[in-house]
Amino acid sequence: MMKTFGRVITAMITPFTEDGAVDYEGAVALAKHLIDHGSEGILVGGTTGEGAVLSEEEKLKLYDCIIRAVGQKAEGKKVPVIGNVGGIDTKASIEFGKKVEALGVDAVLAIVPFYVKPTQEGMYQHFKAIADALHTPVILYNVPGRTSVSIQPATIKRLVDVCPNIVGIKDAAGSWDQVTLEKTLLPDDFLIYSGDDSFTYPIMMAGGAGVISVSSHIIGDDMLAMVDACQKGDLKTAFELHKKTYPINKGLFFIASPIPVKTALNLLGLPGGKFRLPMVDANESETAHITQMLKDYGLM
Repeated sequence: MMKTFGRVITAMITPFTEDGAVDYEGAVALAKHLIDHGSEGILVGGTTGEGAVLSEEEKLKLYDCIIRAVGQKAEGKKVPVIGNVGGIDTKASIEFGKKVEALGVDAVLAIVPFYVKPTQEGMYQHFKAIADALHTPVILYNVPGRTSVSIQPATIKRLVDVCPNIVGIKDAAGSWDQVTLEKTLLPDDFLIYSGDDSFTYPIMMAGGAGVISVSSHIIGDDMLAMVDACQKGDLKTAFELHKKTYPINKGLFFIASPIPVKTALNLLGLPGGKFRLPMVDANESETAHITQMLKDYGLM
């Protein structure tokens, strides 16, 4: 079983054309750009990818395109591709997960069920059912800011004890206590990825594996340099990069993501594309704010 998926994994946006169709060619071009600029893995169809408004058919085609473009060996290089399969319906998540697994993804991502607010036992049963049904490695996604509930480290340990293919977590709880308990209770090889760009440095200090990132769309090289410095014990360099990247890492979330990052990509001439409702284009003042943020960082 593959136990490394890269240190900087970009939670890639999904570009749409002017008429609202998925821009598959643009997505492939963007994935290749990301790999050339710090991304060691790609997550497709997640929150940043507006996965909630993609049909199953669109997601499967998109995942397949990205796997074929960057996830197969080319010139000796294979980039891990992770496909989002999670939702609030356990049965539907399993059925979709099997289809995604058949495409050849390196791992799947499954979010704590949102809206329904499951108990810890409900989360345990949900993730155990998904992991038991699949052979592919499973990465949990804990983002209480979007789901209203948080999976606790003790519940994660229960899962890992019986599900060997649950290999990591995208942790966006923003809690030092949470990460510390995870590192205390879970095996050393359990992968803890920061799910919040601005919290990457603290998670790396606790022994994290890296970041599943939004900012890496535009500052991927610096994000990788920061993670690399942390792993090498060069804390001075790591903290300087933390300070440097912090305005982007916070700034890309001043309004609902992925509006800022897609706008930034479009401003930089990269395939950000349009949105699908309920996401909308940044207004004039929001666009001006994003433009200034890019200028301040030296990207424009």
